This record gives sequence, C-alpha cells and structure tokens, in this order.
Amino acid sequence: MTASSSALSFTETLSLLSLSLACFAVIANTFQGDGAPLVASLAFSGIAFAGSYSMIRWLGPTFMKAGLKGKDMSKVHKKEIPETMGAVCAVVYLLIITVFIPFPFYKDIVAATSGGGNRDVVQETIELVQTGRFLHRFPHSKLASYLSAILTIQSISILGIGDDLFDIRWRHKFFIPGIASIPLLIIYFVDFGVTHIVVPIPLRPYLGELLQLGFLYYIYMFAIAIFCPNSINILAGINGIEVSQSLVIAFLLVLNDCYYLLVPYPHPATDSHLFSLYMLLPFIGVSLALLMHNWYPSKVFVGDTYCYFAGMVFAVVGILGHFSKTLLLLFIPQILNFLYSAPQLFRIVDCPRHRLPRFNARTGLMEASVTEWQRPPKAVIAAGLKLLHQFKLLRVTTNSEGQIIESTNFTILNLWLVWFGPKREDRLAIEILVMQAVVGFLGLFIRHNFALLLFESDNLGV
Repeated sequence: MTASSSALSFTETLSLLSLSLACFAVIANTFQGDGAPLVASLAFSGIAFAGSYSMIRWLGPTFMKAGLKGKDMSKVHKKEIPETMGAVCAVVYLLIITVFIPFPFYKDIVAATSGGGNRDVVQETIELVQTGRFLHRFPHSKLASYLSAILTIQSISILGIGDDLFDIRWRHKFFIPGIASIPLLIIYFVDFGVTHIVVPIPLRPYLGELLQLGFLYYIYMFAIAIFCPNSINILAGINGIEVSQSLVIAFLLVLNDCYYLLVPYPHPATDSHLFSLYMLLPFIGVSLALLMHNWYPSKVFVGDTYCYFAGMVFAVVGILGHFSKTLLLLFIPQILNFLYSAPQLFRIVDCPRHRLPRFNARTGLMEASVTEWQRPPKAVIAAGLKLLHQFKLLRVTTNSEGQIIESTNFTILNLWLVWFGPKREDRLAIEILVMQAVVGFLGLFIRHNFALLLFESDNLGV
C-alpha cells in the first residue's frame, strides 16, 4: 500500500465526515425519548465504520514498515499488502463499546433529580423503577456482564495480535480463546450461576423436566468460546471470506434479536437481546469498513486477530444472551467445515501449512488445492480416502499401481471447487456466503417454528 493509496479521496473524506457529523448529532440527542440507547448504538456504529475505514487506510503503510505484511498468493502479481488489519477494527470496536457504557446504564434516578439530591423525587423514581422500566433500560446488574464482555474481547484481541506477531503453532493457539473467556465465565458464575437445561419432551420420562449439568455447563461454554473464533479462522483462505461470513452471522443474529423486540413488552428475553444488539451493531460497523478493504481484490489482510475477535463477539452474545443453541444453528457451515477438516487438523491425514484453494495463473481461477503423498497412506486411511472419493466428498489421484499420490485438502472451500469446478475468487466467496445465509435462515426458521416439537413452548411467545 503506497502513500498515495493510503490517503482518503475527497469523496471518501466528505462521505465519512458527513456520516460522523450526523452520528454525533444523533448521539447528542439520544437521552431524549425511551428508545435512546438503541438509537445511540446505531449512531456509534456509524462512527465505528468511519473510524475503522479511515484508520485502516492511514495505518496500512505503518503496518508494512513494521513487517506486518503478506503476499496475496491468489493473484498473478503477488504484491505485498498490509496484514493484521483486524487489530485496527478490534481497537476501534473496544473504544466504541466502552464510550457507549453510559447510554444503556443511565439511571432514571439521575435524570429525575438532575443531580440535586432531592430524596422525595428519588423515592418516587425508585418506586417507578421497582414497578417497571422502559424498554431500552438495562438493570444495573447487567453492568458486570457488559464489562466482562469488554474484558473478554479485549483479552482475545491482545492474544490475537500476539499470534499474528509471533505466528504461534496451531496446537498452541487452539486454546487461546479459552484463556480469554475466563473473565466471562467468572462473571457468569457470580452473576447467573444457571447450569441447568430444559429437557426435550421425549426425554423427560427419563431425565425429568430440568437437567442439572453443574460443572459440565461451564465446560460447554468454554468449548463455545474456543470453537467460535477457531471455526472462523479455519474457514479462510480467499479474499473477504473471514469478514463476510462474520457479517452474515452478525446480521442473522440481529434479525433474531429483533424478533424478541417486536413482541409485546415485557418479554423475559428483551434485556438479553438488547445486550446482543449493543454488542453486534458496532461490530457490524467495523466489519463493513474492513470488508471494503478486504474484498476481492484485497487491499489488506485481516490476520488471525480478526477471526479471534469476531468469534469471541459471537461467543459473548450467545453465552450472556442465553441463546447459545440458536448461535450454533447459525454456525452450521462452520461446524461442518470443522468436522470435514478434522482428519487433517488431528493429523490423521497429512496437513500442509496452508490449505487455501490453489490459484491457476493461466486461467485466473481458483482450483482445489491438494496434499501430495510422499509415501502411500496406510491401508485403512487409503480405503477411507477412496470411499470419500466415491461419494464425491474428496478427489484423489492414484498412480498406475492404484496408490494414492495426492488428495484434495479437507476444507469446504476445496470441497465446493471439487463439486462445482474452478471459479474466480470472488465468485467462490459469494457462493459460500449465499450458502451461509440460506443455512442460517433455515436454522432460524427451524428454531422458531419447530421448537414446539421438542419443548412445550418457543420462548419467543412467552
């Protein structure tokens, strides 16, 4: 990224400045009216977009001078571009959600007394707060959860930057998100402590209505915190795919949150889904700014930091919002990619350093990358590979003696290319995103329309 390309054009400057001024004007007026915090969150998201867009452009040359750069191997001209730009988005995001703290936690008591300390007015306000609160107001007991979310995301961002700087081995960095989730789990233990689950109706004669999991529930949440960031990191390798898949999941979560805000108030899950929106809207802002630089042809790389950061945002809202099962429905493509990748991830099959699709410079298209077998695989492994080949779940090449000499790498991106043939990089990304969106919408449809098959009621209608 040259100095000229790092400068904002006049149109970009004018557009970002106009957006920022409009958002600041909205924020200045947000304490008026019951919907203020949600409107403020939208405005802060606009500022997050403008700030991230500008900082990514301005800091590109600085990152390259610091050695944070890489070559785009899927292009004819493999020029160097800035890397680890996800760190910029993570920092802007953390600043935004920190500055946002006063808005959802602004007390009616403070507004009523205007700082005058009038005990009569305070008492009247306390009675009002005890009998009910406006739709947008968080109880202050949520503040600890909000702060633990910030601390957890901050921790994963720092660890992610460390991974980008020192290129930590996969077997070591696999548990990085789990370490970062410790503040989240501690606050959950202190604040909620709910470790039982509702048993599906067919199993109640054997397990009862509620099943107490105890310590196993914390292991489950720990696993979610590890899985979400790593699953996004695994489904990578082409321009824009990490950010765009995260945006699809974020928009689907926002849609799910809106379901609960549109039902008649009060709803038990309203606060949880407002919390989710407050965390997701700024995330969408910074991610859109990054996508505009990372989409094909990419001008920057996002780095592992963004994958960790994005996945932990989802884990935080799923755990603290108490809808982790819904979250996992939106991660079905990532779950399938993890299961499909397991033979290579766990070294059952040889795993190269990078498994991204191979760029064919002659055709300009992406093709399924392969692992070359220096020695024939063991008989059991060879039989498994050939079986997958017969079911079109893999492509293997054999020599004249029938021995496997190469096999395609185990990722959904490569499998897609096996199924549908070589594609241009942006075309491949779009098709994967369409698949992610379709599966996500199907997951939400099942969640809110077929829950009655297993449970007495869907909590959307509570």
